[in-house]
Amino acid sequence: MPFAYPWVLFLLVVPVLLLVWTWRRHGHRVVLPFDYGAQKRGTGLKILLNLAQSLPALLCAVVILLLAGPQQTAEPRTKKRLTNIQFCLDVSGSMTATYGDGDRYDAAMESINEFLNYREGDAFGLTVFGGHYLHWIHLTSDPSAFRYATPFLGPRRLPQWFSGGTRIGSALEQCLKLLIEREEGDRMIILLSDGYSSDLSGGKDEEIARKLALNGIVVYAVHVADGSPPDQLATITSITGGEVFGADDPGALKAVFQKIDGMQETKLEKISSESMDYFTPYAMAGVALLGINLLTLFGLRYTPW
Repeated sequence: MPFAYPWVLFLLVVPVLLLVWTWRRHGHRVVLPFDYGAQKRGTGLKILLNLAQSLPALLCAVVILLLAGPQQTAEPRTKKRLTNIQFCLDVSGSMTATYGDGDRYDAAMESINEFLNYREGDAFGLTVFGGHYLHWIHLTSDPSAFRYATPFLGPRRLPQWFSGGTRIGSALEQCLKLLIEREEGDRMIILLSDGYSSDLSGGKDEEIARKLALNGIVVYAVHVADGSPPDQLATITSITGGEVFGADDPGALKAVFQKIDGMQETKLEKISSESMDYFTPYAMAGVALLGINLLTLFGLRYTPW
């Protein structure tokens, strides 16, 4: 068994010497005036007394073992592998279009908040974009900020210069910069948009996708509108190992998030075994020896008179 301070074990020589002295000493003999009497040698009583007198030495040995810090190896454990998920949400003016009982923006935020419940333990961030971008929530394991963000980021509340246009390419590049700062865990972007992006034309979509794939970032894209998603999104998701989805109503949008959760399954990783204190058996042995020694003091002790 390993010990935290093995050098302390050298002190065990002290209780060993005490035990040797206890069992090999002759003690103080007492001559009693019995004439013509055959006296017993008292071997059994001597052994019993020596056992009782050995208890302090054994107790000292237990104390030394405790001071040496006995260790045991903990059982190997597993933990959930962190996934860094950056939501990239379109807040351009077109996201105010009717979508179910509300608009596209409200449905998207509602689905994001519901998705957070599936992914306990992951880190989440939120970037909104239109003609410009804004990192509203940096990656965090506390998703409460998402629940308070909905009223502040609606396209109707944002200035016209911000929400005018749909620059998906610029937003993805900014999300890339955030994710590569995270050394631990997997990296993923969930893009929600309802339009075509001019800054992904001319091969720009493939160029950005190569950068994302090179840094191990998987992109899932959700087209929050009727019709087929733009081919640019299909290019980006296929190169990065993700997928593009069409969601023409809120029910389909929620189904998409459930599918993404199923595709990006939780990964477990083993944690190396660690040494931990193992005092229990030694402490129990010490308490038992101390109790027995206390009982022997009521009568089992050497008295040379």
